[in-house]
Amino acid sequence: MVRGKIQMRRIENVTSRQVTFSKRRNGLLKKAYELSVLCDAEVAVIIFSQKGRLYEFSSNSEIRKTIDRYRGSTNDVDTYQANMEQRILHLKRETMEMERKIELLEVSLQKLSGQCLGSCSIDEIQGIGDQLERSLSSIRKRKVQLFNDQRQQLQAKERSLREENAKLLAKCLANHGQSTANPRATTIHRRSSWSTDVETGLFIGLPES
Repeated sequence: MVRGKIQMRRIENVTSRQVTFSKRRNGLLKKAYELSVLCDAEVAVIIFSQKGRLYEFSSNSEIRKTIDRYRGSTNDVDTYQANMEQRILHLKRETMEMERKIELLEVSLQKLSGQCLGSCSIDEIQGIGDQLERSLSSIRKRKVQLFNDQRQQLQAKERSLREENAKLLAKCLANHGQSTANPRATTIHRRSSWSTDVETGLFIGLPES
């Protein structure tokens, strides 16, 4: 069973209405006081009766200070909201402009790739051809530059290898010069090597028959 919402209507009886107003007013002011004490909150309540009588409560010393604070906070919120709306509007305009530029770039790219040329005039096709020629010229220049850079790197590497080879050759010649600078030692070394290789007929003992 679903319960319906309770519909609140004005109390038609004047006396009952006045009694209810007094009870609810006192209860509201009491709750406002309890909230300010328990939660250390700044609370202000303003009530006008049907006859225009004012009832108020403020946790501050002066209710006007709370009202001024409320107005300042409301103004800050309004200013912030207005600034945010302007910012959002500006972003929307920028988004639309970017979408339009992207669409134009896509159409231009299709034309450069040879698509969607049916609606182009002779002047537009001529302009596309000139643009492609300029692009090809830039590509060729870049290609030549890369080849030159690579050739220079290889030439530098070749010079480095030649220099290293020359250093190794000089070192070998220097070592060979030191070995030929003392011929006596070289002769002794050669004789010693010969004595170990030559067989002689000298022997000790009786000759064989």
